[in-house]
Amino acid sequence: MKKKLLFVMPSLSAGGGEKSLVTLLNRIDFKVYEVDLFLLSHEGIFMEFIPSEVRLLPLPETYHLFSLPLLHSVKGFLLRGNGGLAFNRLMFSIKNRFPGNIAKKEQYSWKHISKSLEHLQDKYYAAIGFLEKTSTYFCVDKVVAADRKIGWVHIDYDQLGMDSRFDNDYFEKLDHIVTVSEECAHILEKRFPKQKNKVEVIYNIVSPSIINKMATPDALDVYEKQGDEIIILSIGRLHYQKNFDLAVESCKLLVDRGYKIQWNIIGDGEEKERLMKLIEENHLENNFKLLGLKSNPYPYIKQADIYAQTSRFEGKSIAIDEAKILNKPIIVTNFSTAKDQVNDEIDGLIVDMDAIAMADGIEKLIKDSHLRKRLTTNLANLQLGTEEEIEKLYDIINR
Repeated sequence: MKKKLLFVMPSLSAGGGEKSLVTLLNRIDFKVYEVDLFLLSHEGIFMEFIPSEVRLLPLPETYHLFSLPLLHSVKGFLLRGNGGLAFNRLMFSIKNRFPGNIAKKEQYSWKHISKSLEHLQDKYYAAIGFLEKTSTYFCVDKVVAADRKIGWVHIDYDQLGMDSRFDNDYFEKLDHIVTVSEECAHILEKRFPKQKNKVEVIYNIVSPSIINKMATPDALDVYEKQGDEIIILSIGRLHYQKNFDLAVESCKLLVDRGYKIQWNIIGDGEEKERLMKLIEENHLENNFKLLGLKSNPYPYIKQADIYAQTSRFEGKSIAIDEAKILNKPIIVTNFSTAKDQVNDEIDGLIVDMDAIAMADGIEKLIKDSHLRKRLTTNLANLQLGTEEEIEKLYDIINR
């Protein structure tokens, strides 16, 4: 009899955690495991990559109604005689309307949104909340029967500004807390000392064979180059964490120094309008491009000259691993987990987290052909696939 697993995720719209889950699901041994997937949204660029063997669980009608705009949602609940959910929908809106830490809002909003979600009655061998916050809370509160419950943290916990007391109540009810790097594990152990023995490290699964196959471009030139521009690529959600305002400022410095730069970002998010305004203010419309979401970013990585990560903080960046697999010269800011992925001057450059340092580092890569050659040669000689990481998951759920 197959062992039944449940994975929980807010959506598969975009992001490293979402891509990591899709990759993991495609590595599952479906001869041994039966897999259910619960998503709060059934839309997103990675939906098409869900394996056919995975059963996507339906959302309850109460949640569909909860997801409507406030007035429509409240009116709908009242017409159905459900004043309790109408109240919770109103409180959810109020808590998310005012300025404040987004992560804390998600924490404190859970008690309201959870009222619209039904309990899952199936018996699971393991229930896995694959992203911090809501996914974990759902596994603890809404999964009635599971032999073991696992939470997943994809980020440097301290950088999110969350209420650790809120999470501690949930972490106490988990059997394991998985994170994506040794540094992230150290941070969790320090923040939650009583849960230290539950912390496990499983690296994001990346497959060189799949990435190299998908990197074959659909067009001869995905960037539509007009000449001898230097192509820089960054990938990530347009969010404070990714620090793309630093990228714009660095691009401006490089253009002012006389370099022909085309800096591209693959991603979407809440900072899009602000970044577009910043690009316009710096007269970089021809030098800095927001490309939006791409379900297959690999031709863009392959055709870039330099991959740049300007993040304020990361867990373990999948995009960096992908750029390494495609042997791109990489430059990253010195966020807390940068050294988990990049050996400075060996397989990439780590620079201070400011625009001048980033511009100087890129200029160094442009001018020093011997450095670029050394970095790409070293990357080509690395064993970068992490497909075997799924064995760690099997080990955890079968202990």
